Amino acid sequence: MPYPMMSLIRKYTPTVTYLLTAMALSTGVCRAAVENTPTGLMCELMAHPERTAITDSQPDFSWVVNSPAKNELQTGYQILVASSESKLNANTGDLWDSGRVASSQSVAVEYKGAPLQAGASYWWKVRTFLKSETPSQWSAPQQFHMHEEIDADIELSGKQGDVLPNRYLPVSEERKAVKFEKVADGHFYYDFGKAAFGTVTLKIDSPVAANIEVHLGEEKAPKKERVNRKPGGTRRYRVMTVPVKKGLGTYTVKITPDKRNTGGAAIKMPPSVGEVMPFRYCEISESPAELKIDSVVMVAVHYPFDEDAASFTSSDETLNAVWDISKYSIKATSFCGVYVDGDRERIPYEADAYINQLCHYGTDREYTLPRYTHEYLIMNPTWPTEWAHHSVLMAWADYEYTGDKESMARYYEDLKAKTLHELARADGLISTSNIPEEVFKKIHIDKLRDIVDWPKGERDGYDLKPINTVVNAFHYRTCVLFAKMAKALGEDADAAEFEKKAAEVGKMINEKLFDTKRGVYIDGEGSKHASLHANMWPLAFGLVPADRIASVTKFVKSRKMACSVYGAQYLMDGLYLAGEDDYALSLLNSKEKRSWWNMIREGSTITMEAWGNQFKGNQDWNHAWGAVPANIIPRRLMGVTPLEPGFGRIEIKPQVGSLRSGSLKTPTIRGPVYVSFNQKPEGAFALTVNIPANTTAEVYVPIRDGYNVVHMDGKPVEGEVDGEFLRISGVGSGEHRFLSSKP
Repeated sequence: MPYPMMSLIRKYTPTVTYLLTAMALSTGVCRAAVENTPTGLMCELMAHPERTAITDSQPDFSWVVNSPAKNELQTGYQILVASSESKLNANTGDLWDSGRVASSQSVAVEYKGAPLQAGASYWWKVRTFLKSETPSQWSAPQQFHMHEEIDADIELSGKQGDVLPNRYLPVSEERKAVKFEKVADGHFYYDFGKAAFGTVTLKIDSPVAANIEVHLGEEKAPKKERVNRKPGGTRRYRVMTVPVKKGLGTYTVKITPDKRNTGGAAIKMPPSVGEVMPFRYCEISESPAELKIDSVVMVAVHYPFDEDAASFTSSDETLNAVWDISKYSIKATSFCGVYVDGDRERIPYEADAYINQLCHYGTDREYTLPRYTHEYLIMNPTWPTEWAHHSVLMAWADYEYTGDKESMARYYEDLKAKTLHELARADGLISTSNIPEEVFKKIHIDKLRDIVDWPKGERDGYDLKPINTVVNAFHYRTCVLFAKMAKALGEDADAAEFEKKAAEVGKMINEKLFDTKRGVYIDGEGSKHASLHANMWPLAFGLVPADRIASVTKFVKSRKMACSVYGAQYLMDGLYLAGEDDYALSLLNSKEKRSWWNMIREGSTITMEAWGNQFKGNQDWNHAWGAVPANIIPRRLMGVTPLEPGFGRIEIKPQVGSLRSGSLKTPTIRGPVYVSFNQKPEGAFALTVNIPANTTAEVYVPIRDGYNVVHMDGKPVEGEVDGEFLRISGVGSGEHRFLSSKP
C-alpha cells in the first residue's frame, strides 16, 4: 500500500533518517510504524495554532491515533515540545519530553514542561504506542505561538482585532459565477450559485474613467434573471458606486455598512477582513467596458472550514438537498468568527449558538468557534429565560465533543447560576415572575422573560403562565447536566445536590403539569391548554415516564410542525429518542410549507430564520438556527453520538425509518466515523461502520420483521435486545459489517 506519511517524513526528517526509513519499509515493523503515525494534531483545540496566539500557559494537546489493524487501542504516548523546529526534528524536547506515558488518553493532554514564555513560538509532536508496543513514527511537527499575555482572561467584548486569541481570523475564498448574462449595453448579470457573506472584485479594462454601479442581493427578482432590488424583510440588497480609472484595473467593492448590524451589541468584523454582506446575485450597470463571466469574482468570507470533514448521501434526493443546505449554512454563517443570529443584528444568542454548535460538530472537526461563542455568551447573555439555560447545554456539549474540562471548570459558578436553581419555590419548580437582584448579578444580565419559541406565532397557541412547562423542562435538563459536570470536576456535593434537584423537578412536572385524562402535558400551572411545545420538550429531555410516552408522542405527531425552525431541534430530538424515526424522517424530507425544503423552494441557499417568508415578516435568509438537519442527520438519523466525553466510547444507533440506504462521514476529535446502511423492503438490514483507533463503540443493529439474527464480519454475534435493535457492545476500531437475517 502507499505510505501516506512519506511526504511528511521527507519534509520534516533529516535526509539520512528518511533514507534509512525508506530502505527499512520492507519490514512489517517499520511499515506498521508509518501506518500508525498520529495525525490530526490540535493544540488548544486548534488544528492550525500557528495562525493565532494561545493564552493558556499549559496548553492541551490532542491527536488522532491511527492503525490499519482492527480493535486497536493506544497503550502509551510520548510528546516532545521544543523551542525550535530543528531541535524537534532532532528529537530533542528541550521544553518537555514526556517520556513514554502509559495511557490511552489522546485528547486534552495538558502540557507539563518548562514554563512557556509570552510571545514565543514553540513546536511539538507526538508518537504513540499501540497494543504491539512498537512506537509509531513521530507525527509531523506543529507550531504554536504564545500570546503576549499568558493566562490572561479571554477577550469577550465582541471587539475583533487582527489577532483573535485561541481562535482564527475569518478567511476568504474566491468563487466564479455559475451563470452570466449581458442584459444590455453596460449592464451585466452574475449568479454565483450560492449566497455567501463577502464582497466582489471587479476586473475591468475601461476606456474612460467612470462610476460603475454594483448591485448585490440575496434574492432573484420575480420572473427576471436580475437582483431583486426590493426583496422585503431583512433579505439583503445593496447598490454601491465604484469609481474606476481609465485602463486595466482590479477593484474590490467596499461594502457600505448597515447601522443596525455594525453598532451597539453587534459583533464587529476584524479590520483586516472588512465589511461584508450576504449575496448570491450581482448586477453591474453603467459599465463603459464589455465584461465577461470571469470579470467579476465573489470573495466569500467564513471561518476556516474543512469541506471534506463530513459528508452524507442517501437514497432520498430531498433529504440530500436538505443536508447540503444545512451543512453549507454552517460554513457560510461563520463569517464573523462568532456565531451570530444572521445579518439583521449580528448578535450572538444562546439558543441560536447551541444549534449552531451541534451542527458545527456534525460538519467539521472544529471546536474553537463554538467554545468562544459559548464563553462570550456566558458573560454577554441575552434576555430569554430559556436562553440562560442554553449556556448549560452548550457547556455540556463542549465537554462531550472535546473531552476537555477546562471551559466548564473556568465558568463553573456561572453555569451553576444559569440553571436558575435559585428561582425555585418549595416544590422545586421555577418562575421568573419575581427575580432577586443577586440572581441577575450572577447570570450577568438585568432582565429575563420566558420566550418558549420565536416568533410568537410559532408557539402553537401556548398559554404562558408564571409556572411554565417549557421553562421548567429546561430547568430539569440543566440540573441533570450540571450534576454531571460537577461530578466530572470532582464537586461531589454539588453533584448530589443537583441530582436531587433534578429528581424533584421531574417529579413535580409529572405531577402538576400533566393532564392524566388526556395523557398530555399542559402549558403551565393553571392552564388547560396543551401545545406541541409543552410536550416535545419533556420528550426531548427524558422527562416522560415510559407509560406516558405513547400518549405524548401521539399528541406531538398530531401537531405536526407547529413550531419554529428553532423548536424543530427539540421536536426532532424528542421524536428520535421516542423511537419515532419514520415520522421524524417524514419531517426531514417534507415538502410542506413548514419544511427545510421550503427554504430551498423559496430561493435561499442558506437556511432561513423561519420556514418561509410568510412565517416572519422581517426574517433573514442566513440563519444557522434553521440548519438543524446538519446535526440531526449525523446524531439521530445515522445515530453517531459520544457515550463518554471526547468520544472514547461511541454510540452508533441508526434510526433511518423507511430510508433505503445512506452513507455518512462525521468528524470526531479522535478521527472520522463512517456509517453506511442498506435495508431491504422485507426487513433485512446491512450496516457497515468504520471506527477510529483508540475508541470502542456500542452498535445498534435494527432487527425488524423477524430479521433478528445478526452477523458481524461474517460470524454470528450475540448482543442485548433493546426494542427493535440488537445492541452489540465493545466493538473495536476499524471496519465492521453487520447483517440482520431471519433464523
